Amino acid sequence: MTRSTTSKAQPAAPAGDAPRLTVLGTGYLGATHAVAMAELGFDVTGVDTDQAKVDALQAGKVPFYEPGLPELLEKNLATGRLRFTTDVASAVAQGDVHFVCVGTPQQRTSHAANLAYVEAATTAVARHLTKDAVIVGKSTVPVGTAARLRELVAREAPAGVDVELVWNPEFLREGKAVGDTLHPDRIVLGGVSARSEAVLRTVYATPIAEGSPVVVTDLPTAELVKVSANAFLATKISFINAIAGVCEAAGADVTVLADALGHDVRIGRQFLDAGLGFGGGCLPKDIRALMHRANELGAHRAAGLLQQVDEINMGQRERVIDMALEACGGSVLNRRIGVLGAAFKPLTDDVRDSPALNVAAALHLRGAQVTVYDPEAGDTARRLFPTLSYATSVDEAVEGADVVLVLTEWDQFLGEDPARLAPLTHRARVIDARGKLSAEAWRTAGWDFTGLGRAAA
Repeated sequence: MTRSTTSKAQPAAPAGDAPRLTVLGTGYLGATHAVAMAELGFDVTGVDTDQAKVDALQAGKVPFYEPGLPELLEKNLATGRLRFTTDVASAVAQGDVHFVCVGTPQQRTSHAANLAYVEAATTAVARHLTKDAVIVGKSTVPVGTAARLRELVAREAPAGVDVELVWNPEFLREGKAVGDTLHPDRIVLGGVSARSEAVLRTVYATPIAEGSPVVVTDLPTAELVKVSANAFLATKISFINAIAGVCEAAGADVTVLADALGHDVRIGRQFLDAGLGFGGGCLPKDIRALMHRANELGAHRAAGLLQQVDEINMGQRERVIDMALEACGGSVLNRRIGVLGAAFKPLTDDVRDSPALNVAAALHLRGAQVTVYDPEAGDTARRLFPTLSYATSVDEAVEGADVVLVLTEWDQFLGEDPARLAPLTHRARVIDARGKLSAEAWRTAGWDFTGLGRAAA
């Protein structure tokens, strides 16, 4: 049975007998969760097999860009509530609640999720238990995974130890992960007993008291919530991008259209920005994993829908490449192209499956001289695409450019003065691949402006 509750009581600090927490995996999800749980007052140990990552975190250095996280990391290390280690045995022996926060990347040979890290982390916890505990899965997994992990825990846990495995999916947005963890818009508890539910309500007492709704449900539903949310958001993005193609053919403006649609409370304006499409480490792999699992379960209509969503999304990258070719007269060979943006979205340095870098690299392969600037993702982009050129400022990126592509909607780019930038270029042509620039302002400043689905702009 599924039930949802909301409380408006005042938050309370963890009591002296509050559970001690461990977090398995200190990547994006794990590091953020560990720091946030310490901020809520709990004793937390983050565990990872990567010694360099552990050393960095223990020294107060976050190995990725996330606003607000470095300050909270330093603060909670200083309190003594937070520590990081590679010693899984000692961490598990001390802990009462063990969060599994490792990655589930796409398999190399299929769209299925690679569950090796989840299985290894769960096995490590189970084998090293010395007292009753709750294992809490937070990683995004295919439906049915938790039931198999329960069988694994039953085999590996020492005799006489009472251990439950439950599922508590994460809903973090990169760039807003700290707030999303401390003040979640919902808390999903899957497969809990009365005992484990009470333990997790203690862990999340502060956000529950602030009003975060709690949804208590079965394991399969809890596993499906995150991937279904991502699939819906991806579908919304691909829908407006498909409509953008209609707008181009009909001479309409998809941005104004999206604004009008967004006034309908049943639809809303978020995720209706036509443009280069989605990327990153979550949406692409999650919809493909759900597509794969849906086919396994015989839910072929869902798989077919997600296939179309994926194809529309990837097609947007080709469309922007074609627009750059058109702007340069059919060939970009030896043309200088300034690319603004490398991260898959603003407020992160994550370039996994980044549409911006995908477009930049494709133009480079066609013979263009591509210079990329991103305020945070330059270093991570350079490691993946070392053959591209990288600038240290917007001015350097657009200098001498035959066309400028705005591929990530950083506020810095949206706030630039087009009249100041125009003289720096060889020819003032801009392609707004995120639908965020004012066509009128840029054209008034002398730019040849093109946007996806904005023929009427």
